[in-house]
Amino acid sequence: MTTTNKVKEITVETTINAPVEKVWECYTNPKHVTQWNHASDDWHSPKAENDLRPGGKFNYRMEAKDGSFGFDFGGVYDEVKQNRRIRYTIGDGRHVDVKFEEAGNKTKVVTIFEAESVNDPEMQRGGWQAILDNFKKHVETEL
Repeated sequence: MTTTNKVKEITVETTINAPVEKVWECYTNPKHVTQWNHASDDWHSPKAENDLRPGGKFNYRMEAKDGSFGFDFGGVYDEVKQNRRIRYTIGDGRHVDVKFEEAGNKTKVVTIFEAESVNDPEMQRGGWQAILDNFKKHVETEL
């Protein structure tokens, strides 16, 4: 008897009222990442490093503002197509695909990620969607 453990993929998305070049800049520039990379207002991202090229590494520090907990979120880029797509592998081996779809003065951002096995998939979806929603707010505020 053979069993296969298919990895569950989760998709989150948003449409941002900004041209793709601006969205890309805010998504990839560490000075912007530290402004939007958190799921709730009691968290923040005090540090971000980004070597945006295939084989390049990234590391985003995420911490509770009260200092009670923190972790590094990092990985290696597998594919980078400016203003169109970023594919990367997180430190735990999971894969993420981020697509930037230009539609005039708006940009749709779609992130597909492999779920981890510890937390409920809907909880994971909610956390990633909250971060993406913060990203949208940041970009639209930066205009």
